Amino acid sequence: MGRLFGTDGVRGLANADLTPELALAVAVAAARTLRERDRSHRPVAVVGRDPRASGEMLEAAVVAGLASAGAEVLRAGVMPTPAVAHLVGAHGADLGVVLSASHNPMPDNGIKLFAAGGHKLPDEVEDAIEAAVDNGAGWRRPTGAGVGRIRDLPGAATAYVDHLLGTLRGVSLDGLRVVVDCANGAASQVAPEAYARAGADVVALHCAPDGLNINDGCGSTHLSVLREAVVAHGADLGVAHDGDADRCLAVTATGEEVDGDQIMAILALAMKREGRLTGDTLVATVMSNLGLRQAMREHGIAVVETKVGDRYVLEELRAKGYALGGEQSGHIVMPAYATTGDGVLTALHLMAEVVSSGRSLAELASVVTKLPQVLINVSVADRSAAAAAPEVRAAVAEAEAALGDSGRVLLRPSGTEQLVRVMVEASSAEDARSVAERIADVVRAASPTTSS
Repeated sequence: MGRLFGTDGVRGLANADLTPELALAVAVAAARTLRERDRSHRPVAVVGRDPRASGEMLEAAVVAGLASAGAEVLRAGVMPTPAVAHLVGAHGADLGVVLSASHNPMPDNGIKLFAAGGHKLPDEVEDAIEAAVDNGAGWRRPTGAGVGRIRDLPGAATAYVDHLLGTLRGVSLDGLRVVVDCANGAASQVAPEAYARAGADVVALHCAPDGLNINDGCGSTHLSVLREAVVAHGADLGVAHDGDADRCLAVTATGEEVDGDQIMAILALAMKREGRLTGDTLVATVMSNLGLRQAMREHGIAVVETKVGDRYVLEELRAKGYALGGEQSGHIVMPAYATTGDGVLTALHLMAEVVSSGRSLAELASVVTKLPQVLINVSVADRSAAAAAPEVRAAVAEAEAALGDSGRVLLRPSGTEQLVRVMVEASSAEDARSVAERIADVVRAASPTTSS
């Protein structure tokens, strides 16, 4: 079989690409791998899911697979991805399994695995699990008392909200009106509860999941309804989550979007002021806007860049002990409180800064002046060869010299498709578009393809 795990677990069309048989095989392989690596105790796994309909079927397969391989299973039910990661650590479990396709449409689903402590699986463990899936025949199944047991965690949501509120260190959101769009997803219960218990006046949208309506014209990928609701309710701000609530975007009182770059800047400045920003450093991906870097430089904060993907942000945070990192898309990681991106945690701390500073979200977000950004995906015959072609490198160098400090060029081959991504930032949208199209033309000429 081809590579099973992507940068964010296994994902595909439920019951077509991601079948119950595959979910069962992954669960068995994960439990077997854990037992082979540590035979001192029976492995314990926490399983949670988002509310999409296929999650019921896939959860049944995963739970059965884990128990059949001898693991004890703690079933958390519908729960945000970061909540499952937290529960893994809180219960001293060896494994976390989340069934979710995050912001993807309802027909998709996915399997995301967490290691002990709620951290991303190390690459070598992920590789071992994938190898065990490929070689699933012939293993000796436990019988009798060796079969794993399954029990529910009925207080999991409350425990998670308690944890989130504890991170606010006594800050109250009294007097703040917030509209939250939960995307009919995994945060539909916990997000409104967390914000209300923190003291906010909460207007909740899209908090009635029926298994089919997750991410359907709502949530962090569809902000128009949230914008309108914030203005209509006279709210101070709005917050939008995706299907599994590992990300957070916001809108101001007048409905202007505040993206992950701006949220990171707000939190970084607050943490620096309080002496909690380790090394006065923020971790961001190469896709973060140049405006973020400029704003951080002006305030004495260094920005460390990683490849695109929250797993690379997490790796850098853990390796260097930094205190804040994230992506433009709204995946924000605060390692003092969470082992992965947590949208509800992020929103709480964003709102706490609005209250503590006495400034509006729009004022706080204005620290970042975003440069116009244009992204062109160029279809090519060989993405690596096209990106490395001498004429392409020359075109990029020429554009970088012309832009100087007022813009930048990022050219990278896609990790999954025969595409070269050309991203340009400049002082005007027209300049960004012109430079991006010029480089894209050179890329096309360097590696022509019949696809458009």
